[in-house]
Amino acid sequence: MRNLPNLLTLCRFLLIPLYILVFEAGHIRTAFLVLLVAGLTDVLDGYIARSRNLVTPLGSMLDPLADKSMMITVLVSLVCSRMISLEAAIAMFVREAGMIIGSAIFHFRGKQTVPANVMGKLTTVLYYIAIMVIIFRLPYAELYLWLVIMVSFVTSIIYIFQFYSLNKPTIYERK
Repeated sequence: MRNLPNLLTLCRFLLIPLYILVFEAGHIRTAFLVLLVAGLTDVLDGYIARSRNLVTPLGSMLDPLADKSMMITVLVSLVCSRMISLEAAIAMFVREAGMIIGSAIFHFRGKQTVPANVMGKLTTVLYYIAIMVIIFRLPYAELYLWLVIMVSFVTSIIYIFQFYSLNKPTIYERK
């Protein structure tokens, strides 16, 4: 945990209660800014980790966990405030929880986890845009959200195939 990317990931975990406090106080747009700061720390920690060769197994596991935890928190806040439908929240929650649980199981079984790829990053950006569209109550916000949900499930399927490809047993392991 003693490198900058991992510290930035830790900061994202700490931004979750701040988001909750600000959202609950009724400052929804400010809460969105907290979410954006979390997103920027995600981009920054990934860039620093890769560019300075500071990628660690712990960071590879905690980084997506921080992202998914923040996203689930945002989902709960949006559904409780009736800004998104319960059905959309459930679909997003199932996907996020599935990714968290799956990654944790594979990590603790000693399997290689799939690092974030372009599709995963694109999905994250699309979710941030969807949340912005919802918070600012722009037209077709719910429709856009459902399109992003579909993209996120396709991304999850791609990750599953990549995981199995990465952890495919060799000829010697099959015997």
